[in-house]
Amino acid sequence: MSGAERTEASSRLEGMASYYSYGRYTANGERFNPNALTAAHRTLPFGTKVRVTHRKSGRSVVVRINDRGPFAKRRIIDVSRGAARALGMTQAGVARVTLEVID
Repeated sequence: MSGAERTEASSRLEGMASYYSYGRYTANGERFNPNALTAAHRTLPFGTKVRVTHRKSGRSVVVRINDRGPFAKRRIIDVSRGAARALGMTQAGVARVTLEVID
């Protein structure tokens, strides 16, 4: 994957995240809620829970994959505005993160 680096564990990935706060419906058919702790990922199955950790601040949040994306190159995940707020990345709009799939 472009712009992403795998770490020791196969379920961990590092790269850039961005956030989005628009849209009517997600790719899995549910109504988009910008304040929910959800995210878009290109390949993870819908319903997968992922811990997203902001590398600079150390803040983390668990999100549920319910959409497809990001469509911008070099980004590995798009989080909802609510998740971005919890991570402290709304002002910058993007952040270097670590993703860890939660069982």
